[in-house]
Amino acid sequence: MFKPEHIDQFKTQYPDTFVIAHPEAPFDVCQKSDFVGSTEYIIKTIAEAEHNTRWLVATELNLVNRLHQQFSHQGKSVHFMAPTISMCSTMFRTDPPALLRILESLVEGEVVNRIQVPEKEAVQARAALQRMFDISV
Repeated sequence: MFKPEHIDQFKTQYPDTFVIAHPEAPFDVCQKSDFVGSTEYIIKTIAEAEHNTRWLVATELNLVNRLHQQFSHQGKSVHFMAPTISMCSTMFRTDPPALLRILESLVEGEVVNRIQVPEKEAVQARAALQRMFDISV
């Protein structure tokens, strides 16, 4: 739901805006963004930015709202990119009790909520995970 036109329209009104996108945003939105990175990267980049800056963010709405509230006292203006809502419904399913239940099940030798993907995608996912592990060590 994020589109390059959203960037163009916003920058017409606020040319000094920095654009930051999650890599799951469409490729053409990422190409047009000033910064692209994970949720943690987005949070860190905006947190470390100079005061009185404006940000257009292509990621889940709740995170954008939280960043807006967290940094508004520094004069940072954080805006949601899309005119329609993009909420990650699965984020709300992960809470401490659910995590505890899954970890306790693993200790007991029971795997719950196993996710299986076709081998072609699994190979690519393992390679991506390995690259993340390699650069984080």
